[in-house]
Amino acid sequence: MHIEIYQADRAALLPLFVLADDSPTQIAFYIALGEVLVARDGDAVIGHAQIIETDEVGVFELKSMAVSQARQGEGIGRALTEAAVVFCGERHGRRLVVSTAAADTGNLRFYQLQGFRMERIVRDAFGPASGYAEGLLVDGIPLCDQVFLDRDLEVGGK
Repeated sequence: MHIEIYQADRAALLPLFVLADDSPTQIAFYIALGEVLVARDGDAVIGHAQIIETDEVGVFELKSMAVSQARQGEGIGRALTEAAVVFCGERHGRRLVVSTAAADTGNLRFYQLQGFRMERIVRDAFGPASGYAEGLLVDGIPLCDQVFLDRDLEVGGK
């Protein structure tokens, strides 16, 4: 497996973006933003990490990340996260932000294991007004609130 900046048509990555986000409306809004790193096994793309600059100087957002279902649990997500950290650091980033659903305890655990810490919660972020179907569940938990986590990228930071 190797990780590189993706230069081709992002529409080819749509199945991975759909794994990461339940809202076609949201995906259509941000799919073209920032840079995308991909994990490849040979010619096959097996994961992606989309990184966008925020309005705050030195702060980047890991906007979308997914690993193909058949390859989950192999450390590819961890490798993509570390590649995103390096990518942002090379661009003088000082902090990397990511958000996920409060209901997605697996994602919360994953990001905390990668050195991210909880920053804030946005209540009722997921719903019809933001392009998410009514009544969505994540492992039986209603999809309602969004949790933002961040990781310090400065030397000596986590």
